[in-house]
Amino acid sequence: MKLSVSKGAKGLALVILVGALAACGLPRSGPNKKEIFAGSVLKEGDAYIVSVNSRVTRATSVTPALGFGSNFRNAGVVGSDTISPGDTLALTVFENVKDDPLLGNTGQRVSALEQVQVDGSGFIFVPYAGRIKAAGQTPDGLRRAITRKLDTQTPDPQVSVQRVAGDGSTVSVSGAVSGQGVYPIERPTRTLTAMIARAGGVAIEPAVAIVRVTRGSKTGKIWLEDLYANPSLDIALRGGDRIVVENDTRAFVALGATGAQNRVPFETQNLSAIEAIAQVGGLNSTLADPTGVFVFRNEPAEIANSVLGRSDLTGDQRFVYVLDLTQPTGMFEARDFLIRDGDTVYVTEAPFVQWQRTISAVTGTAGAATSLSSAATTE
Repeated sequence: MKLSVSKGAKGLALVILVGALAACGLPRSGPNKKEIFAGSVLKEGDAYIVSVNSRVTRATSVTPALGFGSNFRNAGVVGSDTISPGDTLALTVFENVKDDPLLGNTGQRVSALEQVQVDGSGFIFVPYAGRIKAAGQTPDGLRRAITRKLDTQTPDPQVSVQRVAGDGSTVSVSGAVSGQGVYPIERPTRTLTAMIARAGGVAIEPAVAIVRVTRGSKTGKIWLEDLYANPSLDIALRGGDRIVVENDTRAFVALGATGAQNRVPFETQNLSAIEAIAQVGGLNSTLADPTGVFVFRNEPAEIANSVLGRSDLTGDQRFVYVLDLTQPTGMFEARDFLIRDGDTVYVTEAPFVQWQRTISAVTGTAGAATSLSSAATTE
């Protein structure tokens, strides 16, 4: 038995299928421009949508402020011959007597004390001279102090003091350096850059390297590039300093019609919107809408008020910044607008892409319906 299907029935079936397809939606990479703008505060949403211009760029150009406090900057360079707790000294005493020397045996005019450790309080012990403060003195100053102590007990003593290897004035260097370890503060390594060089230099890209120095309970951080560019920031070191070279941990998320969708680390100290897009392979030439480049961010109240020309906002505010690369100044605005840690860069799809998907889906659905109809009429 053959079933006949009228053209009207075929058309009705096609309309029903297309309607069902439109109702359930088609796959896409994210919201379109209309849907993003629908979330604006002006339309009872919770985000401020702002087109980027030179004024907005200036108001939002905030970069991490890294540097050393006055307690680091005002510390002078330690003298290379200053004695510190933990140092090891070599003492030699020449006595002007033969028969009954104070420190040596009979006939021994020279007495050597080769391993004299400076204790944690900065003192050393010398026989017949007692406990003497050594830390903070130069070898010559300590020599005179020992001589004064012994002079009352042996005629015209001659004392020699040498600062030898020890662990008193040392710093630790760790993190992304070629040679992690504990290094003494010596004449060539009394400043931060010199000590980093002593440790073999950094093992990561200098553009994303941060140097952190901890001294007691105080910590300061600085970009490595800034440290090299400004000699005044090259602080003097102190014994016990802890130096850590670490990679910049900032990142942004790229979504939508870009060359790649991923969490992307910063490659430079300052990253513009155009550089961020370039890092993920640029706009997808077959999908992207260059008029719909969005940056999603939570702005602190201070910046939010400045951008909107208000003074009543408190707390973090949701912002969506819009970049239109087709405008005469669009590329310049994207070049000047800075991306910040935690931003989401989203590129919408061009309108024709969704139309193309719809047509393809409809064509495929209509073809399937025709095949079903043909199969039914041949039964």
